[in-house]
Amino acid sequence: MVTPIIAALFGSSYHLVSGPTTAISIVVFSAISHHAEPGTPEFIYQVLTLTFLAGLYQLAFGLARLGALVNFVSHTVVIGFTAGAAILIVTSQMKHILGVFVPKGESFLHTWYDIYVAAGDINIYLVVIALATLASAMLTKRFFPRAPNLLVGMIVGSLLAMLFGRHTDTIQLVGEIPAHLPPLSSPIFSFQTIKMLAPEAFAVALLGLIEAVSISRAVATKSNQRIDANQEFIGQGLSNIFGSFFSSYAGSGSFTRSGLNYEAGARTPLSAIFAAVLLMGIVLLIAPLTAYLPIAAMGGIILLVAYNLIDFHHIKDVFKMSRSETVILLTTFLATLFLELEFAIYLGVLISLLFFLAKTSTPHIPTLAIDGDISSSRRKLMPIDEKPLKQCPQLKIIRIDMSVYFGSINHIQNRISSIVESERIYHILIVGSGINFIDMAGAEALASENNRLKKMNGGIYFVGLKPSVYEFIAKVNLVRNIGGDHFFDRKTVAIKEIKKKLDDSVCKECNALIFKECW
Repeated sequence: MVTPIIAALFGSSYHLVSGPTTAISIVVFSAISHHAEPGTPEFIYQVLTLTFLAGLYQLAFGLARLGALVNFVSHTVVIGFTAGAAILIVTSQMKHILGVFVPKGESFLHTWYDIYVAAGDINIYLVVIALATLASAMLTKRFFPRAPNLLVGMIVGSLLAMLFGRHTDTIQLVGEIPAHLPPLSSPIFSFQTIKMLAPEAFAVALLGLIEAVSISRAVATKSNQRIDANQEFIGQGLSNIFGSFFSSYAGSGSFTRSGLNYEAGARTPLSAIFAAVLLMGIVLLIAPLTAYLPIAAMGGIILLVAYNLIDFHHIKDVFKMSRSETVILLTTFLATLFLELEFAIYLGVLISLLFFLAKTSTPHIPTLAIDGDISSSRRKLMPIDEKPLKQCPQLKIIRIDMSVYFGSINHIQNRISSIVESERIYHILIVGSGINFIDMAGAEALASENNRLKKMNGGIYFVGLKPSVYEFIAKVNLVRNIGGDHFFDRKTVAIKEIKKKLDDSVCKECNALIFKECW
């Protein structure tokens, strides 16, 4: 209740509604379960400490203007992680739905093994309650989309529990929730506790920021609002810090609540604040009704929530469109199931970066040739793999479609060496329109290649470099080392000047005649 108010006051989104989310809840529960027994006072205090530390991380990121950090976590990683978290949610509810005993804190595989072993003890009453709750919620959503389908499902489950209660005493109820607002609380600030929870808190903080900023941006595309990621970091951090003193555990932006907020016509963050205040009143009024809610019905509702967490549409697109993205998604998904949840995010980010580096380290370098009649004024350079065109036997024109940096140098040098060794061409014109930057290592490598070609009476030339790129290579003396006469703004000027350096005897025997200067 406190979290959405603080996040709305200090965040940047008009529509984001913060609070407990399924993914964050799973991570928090998984992290603290290793250190304390769920339901004990120690467990609660450690959750509050984890929440405080996560908020501290988020606030620090925001103040340090590190909002761009979330850009390193691809949408595919989030999809894979969320799908894995959904499966974990389903797994955690099976003991309540089937009525079998599963020890607390069991891993994904051990849980399903325990269920398999206890298959003969399945409680048919609980299964029927869960499935009826699930089916009624889905049917209500299908035929009466404006009706509160989850509430309808829970009512159906509760009625069935009352009916079956005459024949069995194995149906457990949630129990009555105290009808009062959450009390003030205090995290544990001992050095040992902070040291123990700091790694998990970092993962919670990162996941919370990813969720909040991603959801904010998704809603902002509809409302045409610009999101300030740094301000959103600050809002999320302060909400978790304050929330830890009001019995709140770590939260983030909720896509469901935020989407409903936008669809309901919200235009300012005040809508989230009013919703939180109204929730306080609702808790005081309907809390006693939870005494009649069966845990199996809650399990059925949670199954539906978990199903809706899985983005089947995007998963299908990823499988169809990209092999590398498929690997990232599956790795993150499987890591979520079989590793610690925080490591699943780190692994997904790491593999994403590895694929990105692999892609940027092998830039596309097409060979270009002039297309068009020699008398035409609208001639242009085209890749020869798109259209077979004549080429000059002494001048190779290539385009580098990526930045020239330490990771891509080897691939670029190999391409130049291939031209020199296999085609015996020593003049190479590089079209630089696709180069966004050249680092020191890249500048040194290009200078080295030019020196090598100079010994063969050739050289490297550049045309169409971006102003920022040219300014940098001039600053690091690449222009001076190669020579200012090797850099051109226009292709026609570049070809005219390079033509003067070609071997006239070869030109006289050439039948290509692709340049105006050849005639």
